[in-house]
Amino acid sequence: MREIGLFPLEVVLLPGERLPLHIFEPRYRELIGECLDEGVELGLLLSDDEGTRDVGTTASVAEVLARYDDGRLDVLVEGHERFRVVEETVGRSFMTARIEPVADAAGGPDDEDVARCLAAYARLAEAADTELEPPDPGPEGLAYWIAARVGLGTSARQGLLELLSERERVSALTELLAGARTAVRFERLAQERAQANGRVEPPG
Repeated sequence: MREIGLFPLEVVLLPGERLPLHIFEPRYRELIGECLDEGVELGLLLSDDEGTRDVGTTASVAEVLARYDDGRLDVLVEGHERFRVVEETVGRSFMTARIEPVADAAGGPDDEDVARCLAAYARLAEAADTELEPPDPGPEGLAYWIAARVGLGTSARQGLLELLSERERVSALTELLAGARTAVRFERLAQERAQANGRVEPPG
């Protein structure tokens, strides 16, 4: 186990994903400063009305985008490995904890699972009238790569983060993409009907 500084936010950072952050609280300016000066990682955890989750993602500061005269910072962080909080620690201005890595079970998705997921991704892009970015996943895997590029909610992203195999993630993501496509198509239909003074009932 190792100790790490934690940054609870109402967002989910996925492995391999990059996320811009505006750092303004003194305690988090201290945390980011330590990451920059010592080359250490921080841990991002989802924190919302339901509380702070135990599973998050380690991150490094990939780039300082801006520094302000009052000490505020804009930084770009990059997600690396998943972790689980084992025990919170004290003594710093920011939240800290001892953590352990979250490892996947052996085995990955088969070709059919991957094909279904890619097809769902393509259908969502078509429904949203968005140019499809060719899949190019790194070691984080296909599911995280796609999830980082579509507008999933925090609960869905956290659910993917907590699954313990790439096969489970690919399967779950395929269903999420299908649901997102339905929502996009409904929104477009609703807009078209609204322009024509019509009415449309939501799906489900």
